[in-house]
Amino acid sequence: MTDLIKAFNEVAIASIADAVDKVCGKRGYMSSVIKPRINDKRICGPAATVLESATEEFVPPQHALDLIDEAPRGSVIVISIEGGQPDVAVWGGLMTAGAVANGHAGAVLDGAVRDLTEIRRDYGFPVYARDVSPGTTLGRYRTVASQVPVRVGDVVVNPGDIIVGDVDGVVVVPREKAEQVLAMAQDIDRRELEQAKLIIAEKSLRKGLAKYGRI
Repeated sequence: MTDLIKAFNEVAIASIADAVDKVCGKRGYMSSVIKPRINDKRICGPAATVLESATEEFVPPQHALDLIDEAPRGSVIVISIEGGQPDVAVWGGLMTAGAVANGHAGAVLDGAVRDLTEIRRDYGFPVYARDVSPGTTLGRYRTVASQVPVRVGDVVVNPGDIIVGDVDGVVVVPREKAEQVLAMAQDIDRRELEQAKLIIAEKSLRKGLAKYGRI
C-alpha cells in the first residue's frame, strides 16, 4: 500500500479523476464544496471513515476519537454526517493534535471545521471540509459507526479507498480498482506532458489536439 500511495501522490488530480471515470464507470471526484480550509497541502492516503447522525444528546464523537488513535498511520480521516445542519464543526484543534500525533495524512469532512488559526499555526495539518463553523457537535450530532461506507461530497467512500486531494479537489479511488486507475492516470499524465511540449514547440493547440486527441 505504501508504494501505491506514493505513486498516486505523484500523479495529477485531474488525471486520477479522468482515470476513475474510465476504469470505474462512475464519478470519483467530490463536490467542489469540499475544499482545503487550512492550507494548500496535498493529501493522499487510505480512507478511515466515520459516520455521524443528528441528535439532541450531548455526547462526544467517540467513534471519531477512537479512530484517530486506532487507524493505520498515514490514513485520511473521512467524516460523513446524516441529517441535521451541515454547518457544524465535526473537526477541530484537539482532533488535529491527535491526528498529527498518529501520523495521519489529512481529514476530509462533509461537515465543518473549526479552530483554523490554531491548526494553521501549530500543525499545518490539511483539512478539506464543506464549511467553516465555530459550532460544536455536542447536542447536534453523535458518531454512530466507524470504518463503514459513507457518503461525502456526493461520493461513496469505503474504508481503504484511496483519497487524493489538492487545490483542484478531492478524488476517491476504489481500493479494488486502484492499480488500474493508477496505471491509466500515469499514462494520461505522460501523454499530456508530451502534448503540451508539442503545442509549445509547434505554437499550435490545434496540432497538439490532432495528434493526441485529448483536451
